[in-house]
Amino acid sequence: MAVKTSTLSEGIGLIEVKGSLTGGDETVELRRAVSGFVDREYPKLIIDMSKVTYLNSTAIGVLVASHTTYARRNWQIKLCGINKNINNIFVITRLTLVFDVHDTRKDAVKSFT
Repeated sequence: MAVKTSTLSEGIGLIEVKGSLTGGDETVELRRAVSGFVDREYPKLIIDMSKVTYLNSTAIGVLVASHTTYARRNWQIKLCGINKNINNIFVITRLTLVFDVHDTRKDAVKSFT
């Protein structure tokens, strides 16, 4: 599991997640990465999940908490690259109604208003 952070030229924070999100150290890393962008006041954030193979309810909780943190500030957080299995979880749990999900990072960048 790895969490990599960077910024895009458009002033957008980027978190790239790789591997499984199962509620261990990797989930703590993701939470810290989001907090880092909040602390640096990045109002636009993309979480690229194209290399995530699995996530559990703890990881979903971190994503929902991240979304809530951003929404309270009237900031925007977008997810991209979700594979078919994870998308099914999002559909079943109705998280597709909560998150702004895009197929590619490029699409997510274009969607910011």
